Amino acid sequence: MPWTTYISGLAFSSAFVFSCFTNKFVLSVLKFTYPTLFQGWQTFIGAVLLLFFGKLGWVKLNHITKSAALSWLPASLLFVGNIYAGSRALSRLDIPFFYTLQNSSHVVSYIILKVVHKEKMQRLKFISVCLMLLSAISLPVYDPQLDHSGYLWAIGHLLCIGAYRVSRVHYKSINLSDLEQQCLNYLCSVLLLAFAAHPTGDLLGVLEFPLLQSHTFHCGCCASALLQFLLLLATVKLKSGLSFEYFGVWTLLSKVTTMSLSPFIFNMVTNAPSLICVVVSHVGEALLVYAERETQL
Repeated sequence: MPWTTYISGLAFSSAFVFSCFTNKFVLSVLKFTYPTLFQGWQTFIGAVLLLFFGKLGWVKLNHITKSAALSWLPASLLFVGNIYAGSRALSRLDIPFFYTLQNSSHVVSYIILKVVHKEKMQRLKFISVCLMLLSAISLPVYDPQLDHSGYLWAIGHLLCIGAYRVSRVHYKSINLSDLEQQCLNYLCSVLLLAFAAHPTGDLLGVLEFPLLQSHTFHCGCCASALLQFLLLLATVKLKSGLSFEYFGVWTLLSKVTTMSLSPFIFNMVTNAPSLICVVVSHVGEALLVYAERETQL
């Protein structure tokens, strides 16, 4: 593996960790629980920067036809559901628990592929999916600070991720690059979240937010948007230089790093059974990454 790939991997991991921590800080510590505005801001900045970089030729963005955009619309709607529900869930759940539940999105992908596309799954993948499902089901039972609303939003989050993962494979024939797909996702998100801001009460509620004029809040929102964009660029760069299974390894390492550091940054209440659920879930994810590697051999 060339040294440039290691640099790309480290850049990806750094952006992953800092992006998650910044989002958690704004959502949980500052308690900015207005996801239409928070995610709308992030996707707006992402869209502006992506189009600007494309205009300068720093990233490659081809002309997107109207038919391709319409064909990708269902996936963009899933993306909006993913970031909205994920924002709600992350504001209420500790980071290790959030990622444990998020891992079970692979179960959703498996069910869709099995039922709709009649795809067969090898035994090791099936075992890994079962471990992630068992961990997600057991976690609420042992969570010492059970937040029902947080878990409900997490279910919506993982359903959207699982379906989105399958849709990316299903819509390969559209011939959109990762950046072009994300550009459409950003634009769709900005429009939908802007229209949803008033009906959800976020537009009026934010006027009562006590830290609206705080420099800490402003810096947190700016940092979150920039880090999300840098994570996108790092992800695309890393994927272009690595096979799918090695990208999975970097993603797993980034998650483990984030979860390991999170207790030193945020207040957490855990116990042994809930930590076992976290560990088992990510053992299942590691098995899935290994199974993908075996498939490619």
